[in-house]
Amino acid sequence: MPDAPHIPELLAPAGTPDKLATALRYGADAVYLGGPDLSLRAKAAGFDIPALKDACTCAHTFGARVYYTLNILPRESGLHGVRERLEALNDLDPAASPHALIVADPGVVRLAQRIAPRYPLHLSTQANTSNSEALAFWADQGVARVNLARELTGPDIAAMAAAGREHGVEVECFVHGAQCLAISGRCLLGAAINRRSANLGLCTQPCRFEYAVRESIDLEEKTRPGHTTWRAACADGFGALFAPEDLCLVHHLGWFGRVGVAALKIEGRMRSEQAIAQTVDAYRAALDGLCDGRMPGQAVMDELRHAAARPLGTGFFCETPRLLYDPEASPFIRRPMAGKIIAPAGDHRWSVAVKGRWDTAAAIDILVPGLQRPRLAPGDYALENAAGERITLAHSGMDAVLVCDHPDLSAGFFLRLA
Repeated sequence: MPDAPHIPELLAPAGTPDKLATALRYGADAVYLGGPDLSLRAKAAGFDIPALKDACTCAHTFGARVYYTLNILPRESGLHGVRERLEALNDLDPAASPHALIVADPGVVRLAQRIAPRYPLHLSTQANTSNSEALAFWADQGVARVNLARELTGPDIAAMAAAGREHGVEVECFVHGAQCLAISGRCLLGAAINRRSANLGLCTQPCRFEYAVRESIDLEEKTRPGHTTWRAACADGFGALFAPEDLCLVHHLGWFGRVGVAALKIEGRMRSEQAIAQTVDAYRAALDGLCDGRMPGQAVMDELRHAAARPLGTGFFCETPRLLYDPEASPFIRRPMAGKIIAPAGDHRWSVAVKGRWDTAAAIDILVPGLQRPRLAPGDYALENAAGERITLAHSGMDAVLVCDHPDLSAGFFLRLA
């Protein structure tokens, strides 16, 4: 009988307590989160120490792991804050503690080993680990897992996974989400434009800003006449000129398992809660399918299209990059989210947070974990406002009550227009 396939850990973003609960509910094996600073994400995507303890307790009830990010590349003036955070982490009760720390800077590695030695260290992609000798170096420093550079091809990753086994260190890879024009995210564009350095946790993603293009522009490099390096054309005069498509490697999950990659990481602590629900659910279903020898089907890819904010492609993974989905060119119809079920309200009623324009003449899909999508036809449900009055239209930001008797309704599930 053949051995069961190796199924890598599914590692999802958790920028807020609600996003944490969503990632866990929809099937993440582990989540990564940070504090209000020191973790390369905005304060809005962070947990202070009391919130961190609650997050860890919540994750433990799901049997999931929590990895805490300290992947800032600090300047001298920032070291005091790093020391204080490590001391606070070291004082946490093990029952409400992260399972590992995600770090990038050699100085932070050294401080973590001195101040909070009980935590395994996972090396961030910010460290740009691109070869086996670098992997061996970090293994020598006591690092337990390395998130490889995002610029690597499939053969590069396979070689690094083999090197990791030789040196006793796990390797982890990003498989979905935003890509960066800088080397492994080490970007100075924000620092140059608005004095907010990505490497100090202040990234404003100026690569996603829209810039004016007065005319269509074809950039041609001087020594390569006839070869277009970059083309910019914006119908309304502005466009996100520097933004690459999002990474999507869902069709290669079996390959990652075969080469021995320990964890597959989804980018997105700043993304919406509904995007996290759909993305995590799709990857969980795809990974579970590997156990039965099934490749990701159309339902998986459709779910990722629903969640996509930008085109999806294979990035550097394939020698010849593949564009998998372009929202502007595809006939696929993305369905907007209608709402999220907050809690039962008695008598077949559920309090819901409305996420978009919701007309009760539309059918609704319940996003049940496991990529199940039972449908509520018009007439199978009703909406009420806070005063208990029946309404036929709700708008984003409203609190409403869903009146429906269906066995698949549950707190925390999302509802999408069908």
